[in-house]
Amino acid sequence: MKAFLRVGVSLLALAALPIAGEASAATACITKAGKGTASSVDGAKFQAWEAVLQATDWGSWAAFMAGGGKVPTAPGYRVSAVKSNCRPGGLGHVCVMQAHLCK
Repeated sequence: MKAFLRVGVSLLALAALPIAGEASAATACITKAGKGTASSVDGAKFQAWEAVLQATDWGSWAAFMAGGGKVPTAPGYRVSAVKSNCRPGGLGHVCVMQAHLCK
């Protein structure tokens, strides 16, 4: 009986491992930055945000585009610590945006 319990407890512990791994993957966070250029600051920020999403998750980028593209949103992610720096240059303005995204 003791051997059966030991094996059962070991199997339960092994069965819980993928769940713990999935939970940590589900809360994975990443910091990404992107650069964009356009004739307006808003356009350059939009381009920079697209670069952030494309570097993070193409599915989120597609949902962002389909949903009207509101900067700085990322479908499927919590967005925080958004920073942007814009200056004259490129096609008129160049912006670099950075954000922390958590799944």
